[in-house]
Amino acid sequence: MVDRWCDEERGLILVTGASGEGKSTTLASMAQTIARRRLVNIVSIEDPIEFVHTQGQNLVNQREIGTDARDFASALKNALRQDADVIIVGEMRDTDTIQTAITAAETGHLVIATMRTNDAPTSIGRIIDAFPKEGQQFVAAQLAWSLLGVVCQYLLPQRAKTALVLASELMIVNSGIEACIRDRRLSQIPGLIQIGHPDGMHTVDDSLIELLLDDRINLMDAMAHARDPNFVKEEFQKALKSQRKGWFTGVFKK
Repeated sequence: MVDRWCDEERGLILVTGASGEGKSTTLASMAQTIARRRLVNIVSIEDPIEFVHTQGQNLVNQREIGTDARDFASALKNALRQDADVIIVGEMRDTDTIQTAITAAETGHLVIATMRTNDAPTSIGRIIDAFPKEGQQFVAAQLAWSLLGVVCQYLLPQRAKTALVLASELMIVNSGIEACIRDRRLSQIPGLIQIGHPDGMHTVDDSLIELLLDDRINLMDAMAHARDPNFVKEEFQKALKSQRKGWFTGVFKK
């Protein structure tokens, strides 16, 4: 789904996670994918610049906070004046940056931004709570209309401790989630993600269970990152029993 978002012409995409969870790598990969597929003017606002993009047929203008711009908010406003098609925001840190990013997404730009939040509902709540109470309903409506989705990233130690493994949560804004954002019923979003498998959605708990079944991570690390640790443990154990039962049945039939 993240790959398909690269073909969108307008809207807001959030890439979230704690520091060191690979958000910058995802942003750089999306920028390169977009640049390969279509002719666009891409402005990337970073602090600091971590990946230098190759210049092909597209213009990729990388601006570094502190060197090329004073802060994210002013750099984002300048990007709008430069007629950018795609704007990549290294981090949405303050109300001014958030408001400008949402407005840019509403007015025909594709905006890809990061936030230091651990899941999709928290990301949405953080955006709405950044504004005064009297303006939160309006911001929620703006966000509901402009947000394409949220991908949350978590890097866990591989079971063999030789590398890191990516777990993720993916929320795609459909009519149900749009209504929850507009009405600020954020507690209902995890359930909608859970039943959104046909649309390509999954929770972090789904991702962790899959990694456990593939024997790529251990249970303690999975539970430390889970939204519902008991659910992850119980579902993993159920799946293991089912696999063993299937194995024994196969052996008996032979």
